[in-house]
Amino acid sequence: MATFNITINGKEKTIEADPSTPLLWILRDHLKLVGTKYGCGISQCGACTVHFNGSAVRSCQLPISSAADNEITTIEGLSENGDHPVQQAWLEIDVPQCGYCQAGQIMSASALLKRNPSPSDREIENAMDGNICRCGTYTRIKAAIKKASNTEIV
Repeated sequence: MATFNITINGKEKTIEADPSTPLLWILRDHLKLVGTKYGCGISQCGACTVHFNGSAVRSCQLPISSAADNEITTIEGLSENGDHPVQQAWLEIDVPQCGYCQAGQIMSASALLKRNPSPSDREIENAMDGNICRCGTYTRIKAAIKKASNTEIV
């Protein structure tokens, strides 16, 4: 076991864990932040997406040893009241069906809009590639991202 300092959703945390423990399990099991989902465990589905220093990354393959001394934002930290423009657009467009992948989708979409406030269709597709939606709501996901791109992303 080792001790790691990490900033999660703007709050400093000290974690004691095996250095190879994936960030996903630190979030879910140690910190009880269960909005980030386990989907595949091999970084292929996007359900576990979080922001790592502002960029979208898959937390199932990121060991705590690599995450230490960095800023991590989870779906719980994206917006205190669920009023981030991407979250609002998700609701207005009625994106989710089962909802399982939605946290990862929203985290990828918000990272895209933070770095590119007016993405083209191709840029949206490229940024969202690898975020799997078993319900197939890709058309609504793209529509929500386009809607959110017309608002200011903070």
